[in-house]
Amino acid sequence: MTPKEVVEKFYNSDLANNSDAVEQCFHKDCKVNWHASDGFSILDIDALKMVFEEVRKMYNTLRFEISHLLQDGNMVTIRYTSYVTTIENPEEEIPLAHFTSIWEVEGDKIIKGYQISLLADESATSLSTF
Repeated sequence: MTPKEVVEKFYNSDLANNSDAVEQCFHKDCKVNWHASDGFSILDIDALKMVFEEVRKMYNTLRFEISHLLQDGNMVTIRYTSYVTTIENPEEEIPLAHFTSIWEVEGDKIIKGYQISLLADESATSLSTF
C-alpha cells in the first residue's frame, strides 16, 4: 500500500462503529501532535483509541469530506471536514470540525502526525472552502 492509500484506508473506515480502525491504521508507537480549539495535545495509540471510543458513544455516524489529499514520499497531507449524526437526531448530519493533518507513514501504518482543527462554521461560504 502507498502512504496515501494507508491514510485513505483510515478515513474510509467506519470510525463511528469500527473499534479496530485505529489499531489497523496506526503504528503501536505512533505520536500525534494535535492543535485543537481547546489547546495542544500529544496523543499516543491508547489516547487515539480513547478519542474514537468517545466518538462511538456520542455519534451514530462519522463521515469525512476530503478536499485535499496529497502525498510527498512517505508524508501525506489531508484537509477535510468531519460530519456526524447524533444519537438524539440521527436523521440530520451536521458539520463538526475542519482539519488539516500531515501524516508520516512507515510501512503500512501511520507513525507520526501533525494536526490542526477547529469547530466547523456551518455557513455555506465556510463549508464551500473545505
